[in-house]
Formats: sequence, structure tokens, C-alpha cells
Amino acid sequence: MTAEAGLDRNAQARAAGEALAAVYRGVERAMRDLPVFNPALQVAAIGFHAVGDDGLGVVVTPWFMNLVRIPAAGDDETQPGAVVTRALPAGALDFTVGVLDGFGRLESCSLFSPMFGFADQQAAESAAAAALAAVLDPNFEAEATSEAVAPKPAASAATLDRRRFLRGALTERRP
Repeated sequence: MTAEAGLDRNAQARAAGEALAAVYRGVERAMRDLPVFNPALQVAAIGFHAVGDDGLGVVVTPWFMNLVRIPAAGDDETQPGAVVTRALPAGALDFTVGVLDGFGRLESCSLFSPMFGFADQQAAESAAAAALAAVLDPNFEAEATSEAVAPKPAASAATLDRRRFLRGALTERRP
């Protein structure tokens, strides 16, 4: 692979992230009157880039924040609604397969919902960037808790404790 091919895939992943955000901006109008809507926030695609042939980033909306994997074209064997485990540098995470009208296939891992814990867009985008950095950090160590999910025997990557992850343990490091 040449450096140019990597840049092209990153540009494609950013464009796919922006296309996904555009679809959610259309949904935003219908969500405004629902009680889960945080009017201080807006839709944004954060940090989308290529991971292999796929795109990975975070979508922020006024009603949720999801880590999103955009599968490469032709990766459509898994049924929508199925949960798939994906190995990331920090560990394995479960993603739900979906098909979004106006966009296509994607896999989502919920980070926050609803979004009332964020006072403004900057706080939400900072959390999104930190979450993405954490899952891409091979040195991130998920602390074992009673709520942690045990790793599957066949998995080579450590399982990331989603509850600890969501409670803000993204910046904590074990000595």
C-alpha cells in the first residue's frame, strides 16, 4: 500500500462520515420536540478515518453519541440488528449492524444516550475525540470490575469495559 492510497482511504472515510452526519441532520428536525433532544448540541462527524478498508469515527447528535464503523463496500453478510464484535487496538467492542435510509450499512456502538450530560458542542466533541482516541490506543487498559464482560476465549484482544469507558475512565491510566 502506498501512502497515497492511505490518504485516499482516509479522505473517503471522512467523506462517508460527513455523509452520515448529513443524514442525521435531516433526522434532527424530527427529533427536536422529543424529550431526549439536547438543544445545545448539533450533529457532527468526529475523527472519521480509514482503519483498513473501513471507516471509523464518532457521530455526535443532540440525542446520542455513537462510535461508528462504516464497512467497506461488499461487507454485507451480517443481518441488520445483529451484534458483531470488532477487535480494536484497546480491546473488543460490540457493534450493532444497521442500515440507515439515505446512507446504507453501518455498525454502531453506543457511547452516550441521551446527551444531557453535555453543556455545549465543544464538550460533546471533546468527549467524542477522547473516546475515539481511547479505543484506538493499544496501551489503554480496561480496569477489571464486577460489571466487566469476560473476554471470549478465542479473542486475542482484551475486552474493553464499556461501563467504565462511559463513566469517563478514558483519561485514567493505571500505574
